[in-house]
Amino acid sequence: MDDKTLKSLSPLDGRYFAKTKQSRALFSEHALIEQRLKVEVFWLKYFLENFKPDISNEAINIKINQLCDSIPNSMPMKVKEIEKITNHDVKAVELALAEEFEGHPDVQSLIHIFLTSEDVNSASYALMLLDANSKYLAWIESIYKNLQNISAHNDSLAMVARTHGQPASPTTLGKEMNVFATRLKKEMDKMENTIFYAKWGGATANYNPHLLAYPNEDWIEHSESFLTSLNLRLTKVSTQIEPHDYMADLFHSMQRTNNILLDLTKDIWSYISFDYFKLKITENEVGSSTMPHKVNPIDFENAEGNLGMANAILHHLADKLVVSRLQRDLSDSTVLRNIGTAYGYIEIAANSIDSGLQKLEPNKEVIKNDLDERYELLAEALQSFLRLEGKVDGYESVKKLSRGQKMDKSIYLKAVDKLIENEEHKTLLNNLTPSEYVGMASKLAKETK
Repeated sequence: MDDKTLKSLSPLDGRYFAKTKQSRALFSEHALIEQRLKVEVFWLKYFLENFKPDISNEAINIKINQLCDSIPNSMPMKVKEIEKITNHDVKAVELALAEEFEGHPDVQSLIHIFLTSEDVNSASYALMLLDANSKYLAWIESIYKNLQNISAHNDSLAMVARTHGQPASPTTLGKEMNVFATRLKKEMDKMENTIFYAKWGGATANYNPHLLAYPNEDWIEHSESFLTSLNLRLTKVSTQIEPHDYMADLFHSMQRTNNILLDLTKDIWSYISFDYFKLKITENEVGSSTMPHKVNPIDFENAEGNLGMANAILHHLADKLVVSRLQRDLSDSTVLRNIGTAYGYIEIAANSIDSGLQKLEPNKEVIKNDLDERYELLAEALQSFLRLEGKVDGYESVKKLSRGQKMDKSIYLKAVDKLIENEEHKTLLNNLTPSEYVGMASKLAKETK
């Protein structure tokens, strides 16, 4: 950590600098300027090809194609220098791009033709989010695969379930981990189909100068064609800004996914506190400044905190960005610049969960011992068979014997002998043990949907 990083205001760029590299590459000021330059130069290319082909020559085409292939790493800094003079970020992009075509005023004059800043911005942020969605899904996919692995290796490891924090009918560790895996898969499938939108119609999205200059052109078709080439979809009807409804939808999906991860971290934390999971020890790590024995679930606690931060930001983004006064106010601009912070917190959390899951080792002996003598967990089976035998008061009979009580094997067998009349039922229940009473849990541990 260098001095600049040490003095950063945000922990994302300070303490967690090394853990937020992917988010920084996607959402930094440098990345935003690159996307704006990309949108501007692709539009210049489209316009020249479709409206001013006579202007182009080999040198101009080579330059445009070079910029389409790769924006020079020095250009964003040049844009920032120009912005000091213009005090307008997108105008600075236009002027910096114009410098690349020095000596070609006919090309320079067409940079930013028929565009408003929000045409460029809506496409730029959509491109950033398109890339970011792939990264986000990759983070979730990694966690999903880790959970599938834990589920597959522990599909038949019977354990005490807990509802309301109290012992409940047995399940398997694999099935409970697969609950989270299948929930994540559903959200991933939805997010993979996200459509990213941009608007493209000038100052108030009515194509005013476009139609005046070229009244016979289909400007909706041109806009759709151009944005499709960027893997984006046109919002045909808008104000000066794209309404950001797709962003709100995406951020809500991310919140739901993050909440699944929060649920996972809290459950893992609880299982560790029960000694159901052991944590693999990292030799030189310290768990407490005063208690040398401590091995803490810090990966899951870290993830819990960072997911909370991410969701707070995502919540505001989803609420704020869909509201703008009349045809546009500027209050969304500063909010949009904070999209990356949400992804940064998620990147930290996802990597922490991944790391934590790989350190988990089921404590099979503790899990088995906790379950083996809990015959009260068979109360559900007992009262079910009493109902099948037509005993109206079957539930109440078992409730009197078991509610709030520990029931060992001998007490359970006496209850079966006393309450059950059908000999086939009696044999089945007498031979039943808590570890066998897991229903379809082993099969459900392998379910993928």
